Amino acid sequence: MDISTIVTLVVLVIIVVYIIAVYNRLVALQNRFKNAFAQIEVQLKRRYDLIPNLVETAKGYLKHERETLDAVVQARNAAQQGLDQAHDDPGNPQAIDNLSQAEGNLAGALGRFNLVVEAYPDLKANQNMMQLNEELTSTENKVAFARQAFNDAVMAYNTYKQSFPQTVFAGLFGHGQDAHLLEFEDSAEIQAAPSVSF
Repeated sequence: MDISTIVTLVVLVIIVVYIIAVYNRLVALQNRFKNAFAQIEVQLKRRYDLIPNLVETAKGYLKHERETLDAVVQARNAAQQGLDQAHDDPGNPQAIDNLSQAEGNLAGALGRFNLVVEAYPDLKANQNMMQLNEELTSTENKVAFARQAFNDAVMAYNTYKQSFPQTVFAGLFGHGQDAHLLEFEDSAEIQAAPSVSF
């Protein structure tokens, strides 16, 4: 074997090893963002399980607010459906957008619900209601952290996939479509600095 054949073989082995490394990295990053979505899913399911309990606790006090309670339940069901669709394919931008919109609607319905609860001091003082509200608040914080981890994983995946020379191989390996960030309607509010006045 002459030196040119050895050099050619070494170069080919290096190229093959590099392509394998790119493929493995794409798979690892994709699995990371899918796992991060699974963490969001756990928290959102917990949240969806708490909402019916919250509504049931409030029903006795809020007899005249039936419309508000129904809106919360409908928004919760739509969000659950959006989560189920996104669960099947967390890399699908349409499914993630649908979940984002459903979560925005649920947040709005819960906001209206909280305003109604404020008008009923007996309900606010109810031990079950206070405990459910505390659990819901805790879950909201966990959802925010899980969403941030998911978006970070999506960004890492997309950045790696779109970088050269990985972008050449990504489509060949079935990684042609970018993953989509999960943004809720309150994203702009969360990003804005709070205003403080004395």
